[in-house]
Amino acid sequence: MENIKLSNGLDMPLLGYGVFQVPPQEAERCVSDALSVGYRLIDTAQAYYNEEGVGQAITKSGIRREDIFLVTKIWVSNNGEEKAAKSIDESLRKLQTDYIDLMLIHQAYGDVFGTWRAMEKAYRDGKVRAIGVSNFQAARFFDFAHYVDVKPMVNQLQCNVLIQQTGIPPLLAETDTRMMAWGPLGGQGVDGIVKSEVLGNIGTRYGKSAAQIALRWLTQRGIVAIPKSSHKERMAQNFDIFDFTLNADEMAQITTLNQHDTGTINFNDPQFVKYLIETYG
Repeated sequence: MENIKLSNGLDMPLLGYGVFQVPPQEAERCVSDALSVGYRLIDTAQAYYNEEGVGQAITKSGIRREDIFLVTKIWVSNNGEEKAAKSIDESLRKLQTDYIDLMLIHQAYGDVFGTWRAMEKAYRDGKVRAIGVSNFQAARFFDFAHYVDVKPMVNQLQCNVLIQQTGIPPLLAETDTRMMAWGPLGGQGVDGIVKSEVLGNIGTRYGKSAAQIALRWLTQRGIVAIPKSSHKERMAQNFDIFDFTLNADEMAQITTLNQHDTGTINFNDPQFVKYLIETYG
């Protein structure tokens, strides 16, 4: 496994297992399978309602806690300093752990500055080893990072070969913030990746699938990828991407696949924000 180093010196695996939309009753089994395959980064969230299953799988795995990199996120309904602080403790309880390796603000709305103060305190207290944000597009990220003491160490965004987020990396670099990719295999648009002729042709040269090429393209750019699958064989295939390196021409060829630079969800859409605030705020 290859790692990247966060701004505070913490090593973070470049490939992890995500549990978005994994039902609570399936989470323990899926995470147990992922850990047995070799994954050591597990990404969950309060809003996924499966932190308990993740925690059970890690506890039962027999793997040392310090060898697992655990990520979770504070949901909109828990934003604000007091509620966020309580939710961090609740996540610790559900995950059956004394600390979380990376805590993220899940969405860029509501009292995110109050939430960040709670996260900064948790970071200083050792409850959280690193803190960051999720779904903060360029302007929102710049505004937020300008006004906080501890700069976000990670920004998790929708990112894959079809949605390449080419505009934000220079901005993230200003605060030494790493990018983490949700939907690294396209989510609902997965066919555009797994059936890509470009990726398929490159994969043939290495004996790899189009999906493996797509994941390798991300990790070679220093972007953490968290593919999800409920099938152990697919988990293993997604994990098997570090025994080859794409050359510069192949990397450049893949950049031509970009279709949506900032993602298929418009997080700046007032109707989307209104939905989040009215539903969860």
